Amino acid sequence: MRFFICIFSLLLMFEGYGKCTGRFVNPATDICWSCLFPITICGLKVSPSGEDTSNPREILCTCEKPIPRIGIPVSFWEPARLIDVTRVKFCLVNMGGLQIGADSIRGHGNVSTGATTNNTKSSFYQVHYYIYPVLYWLELLTNFVCMEKGQMDVAYITEFDPLWNDDETAFVLNPEAVIFGNPIAQAACAADSVAATAGFPLDEMFWCAGCQGSIYPYTGHVPYHIGGVQASLLLTSRMLAKMHRELLAQGTIGKSGMCGPYLMPLMMKSQYKQQMLYPSSTTGKGGCKPLGRTSVHWEGGKEKPYTGEDFGYLIWRKRQCCLL
Repeated sequence: MRFFICIFSLLLMFEGYGKCTGRFVNPATDICWSCLFPITICGLKVSPSGEDTSNPREILCTCEKPIPRIGIPVSFWEPARLIDVTRVKFCLVNMGGLQIGADSIRGHGNVSTGATTNNTKSSFYQVHYYIYPVLYWLELLTNFVCMEKGQMDVAYITEFDPLWNDDETAFVLNPEAVIFGNPIAQAACAADSVAATAGFPLDEMFWCAGCQGSIYPYTGHVPYHIGGVQASLLLTSRMLAKMHRELLAQGTIGKSGMCGPYLMPLMMKSQYKQQMLYPSSTTGKGGCKPLGRTSVHWEGGKEKPYTGEDFGYLIWRKRQCCLL
């Protein structure tokens, strides 16, 4: 009897492994709407306070695009993108665990123990990047020139990207990685880790992902895998950096962003915050965190065997704009 129980348990275990899981995003219950704040006008907060970067303090601003206008500078945090981090190929975590492709393609995710003497774990994940202008299609703000318009769309799937599976090939996209792939440059990331945990990451240290590791290379390999939450946060930061390098993501902060998005091939980390949506939503106080902030105090219970080893994130983007 024990033999059959063990066999049955093993069958259940292997059936769960590799299964595509996820949950549709419910804007009412899954999004931490307090992350929208603070809203500032002319540099003055006019809404509940929250973590924020610096804002312009001019009273008036002028723009020639998309329409000529004289306005006032406003800033807020906009829920703009979704990201899946998954070990199951073509698994759309934020789309309810919908699998849109076959399992035969190269690049199935895994977590493995390396051959080094300290048995360091490494991992590999696929990542999907969505356009998610939720403020627009929920019509929470209407006739707002500062708001991104459009429809939800899957914009990037790494299963089709040969650079995502190979660190050496990805060198074509980020050749500067050779400068920062040394112990001195990586040790300097401790300063970025402290800054991100205390407030926002250091944009000057663009090769660092704070407490999670190194931004480089732009691939799905995590050489030092501490846990699923740490690895998925790191790959979320890498994906954002990769989108900027490929000019598929743009800058929305600073004086250059007052009149509309602009090209930003080197990502400014302080432009973004991350909010976990799956396996569980972090909707309480401080539900969204700057890139690189430590997850030690909140990651407990967020990674679950078989049904919670893939992750979904909402990306909050800082928007500074000249309001008509």
